[in-house]
Amino acid sequence: MSRIVVLGAGISGHVAASHLRRKLSKEHTVTVVSPNGNYQWIPSNIWVGIGRMKPKDILFPLAPLYKKKGIEFKQAKVVTFHPEGDSEIEKPFITAEYVTGEAQGTTAKVTYDYLINATGPKLAFDMTVGLKPATNKAYSVCTYTHATEAWHALEVLIQEMKKGKKAKILIGTGHAKSTCQGAAFEYILNVEQELRRHNVRENAEITWIANEPKLGDFGMDGMLLSYGNNIMKSSEMVEMVFEDRGIKWIIGAGVNKIEDGVAHYETLDGEYKSETYDFAMLIPAFSGHGFKAYDKKGGDITEKLFKGFMIVDADYTPRPYEEWSVQDWPETYQNPSYLNIFAPGIAFAPPHAISKPRVSKNGTAISPSPPRTGMPSGITAKLVADNIIDTIKNNKPSLHHKGSMGNMGAACIASSGYGITKGSGISITTFPIVPDYKKYPDTHGRRLGKTFGEIGLAGHWLKLALHHAFLYKAKMRPFWWLIPE
Repeated sequence: MSRIVVLGAGISGHVAASHLRRKLSKEHTVTVVSPNGNYQWIPSNIWVGIGRMKPKDILFPLAPLYKKKGIEFKQAKVVTFHPEGDSEIEKPFITAEYVTGEAQGTTAKVTYDYLINATGPKLAFDMTVGLKPATNKAYSVCTYTHATEAWHALEVLIQEMKKGKKAKILIGTGHAKSTCQGAAFEYILNVEQELRRHNVRENAEITWIANEPKLGDFGMDGMLLSYGNNIMKSSEMVEMVFEDRGIKWIIGAGVNKIEDGVAHYETLDGEYKSETYDFAMLIPAFSGHGFKAYDKKGGDITEKLFKGFMIVDADYTPRPYEEWSVQDWPETYQNPSYLNIFAPGIAFAPPHAISKPRVSKNGTAISPSPPRTGMPSGITAKLVADNIIDTIKNNKPSLHHKGSMGNMGAACIASSGYGITKGSGISITTFPIVPDYKKYPDTHGRRLGKTFGEIGLAGHWLKLALHHAFLYKAKMRPFWWLIPE
């Protein structure tokens, strides 16, 4: 009998637990430890943030589903890692603090044979002075709670605009090293569309602010993509979209302080500037959770497991950006020191930036961090689960399933508007996520045909279809596993 413990119930954790439970016999235990009692389909937080969906439309409680499917669930937050056990317990374990129920506030030791760290990122709002959801007129859409707060504030502003108020709206990244530009990009398009729906667009000045060196960088060094019969840079595509919608932009900006209706930022040129606003949605920096790890004698071995995020089978050798390569990226997401520990999705430490690191004239790093959300999270979680399944069934270590972001594609659909007949989707598909400049030297490290952009109603339909399909999959409805990650 094997005991597999999954930390986190987001996209990575839930995908891993689902496949483990489906493919392993009931003699093996699958346990999920997560402080959140609900599963949320994060991509649809955007629609919650414009009032087109309610939180109930994008989430469901985990406990009843896990009980029905035979998955043990502990609503608790991880505190420490003990991969060698301790003087009392021989088996490896983690400690977790319960956050609800009669056991709230108490800590338990959860033993495991295999551990999947799918805790994702800490939303590090505190890394930017004054940046806190629903504070200083600044909001977030990173969780359904944040998105609900954002809509309530935006709705009030829209009503004021209907009475003639002129408003300034600022959307983008809230730290010099933020990632997830795609979510902010989708949100700004939805907000612009929503203002049109309410006939107040002419009363709003909408501005994009981001740490990207160019529009359309998205933390992936931009893309050269197929666009119909043409070839276009992602920067040109995003610029076309913004100009068409009358959206201004500020790029190469490291936001460092938020005051009531004022965002202070530093530019790559070393200038310190500020931008006023009546409503802002700013994506925070992501960081590791600051977990500690200990050996059997109680010695601190955190550096064996974590480098901010969890260390996996990547090449972390320090060297100039120009000397890094696509081969540095992990394939199995296995920790090299403790081979029964894995970290898919956002939980693993990337070996280096994808977009070339840039530093301001003042020495401040202003550069997007590598994106690992959405499709890559699901794909890496499934391959980790499959390797554990094969290892258990074959009774010997198996790492047959591999998937580097250097040979993995991803699709991002930024849909604006809502409903079947109204809306537009901007679809960008990238292959590979991490550019391979040796394999595709003439097309900016990516394969044309598999890297393309499209604009139109079809992409909007696809976004709606994915919302329903992935919630169906997450609820483990009949034949859910036929829907790809």
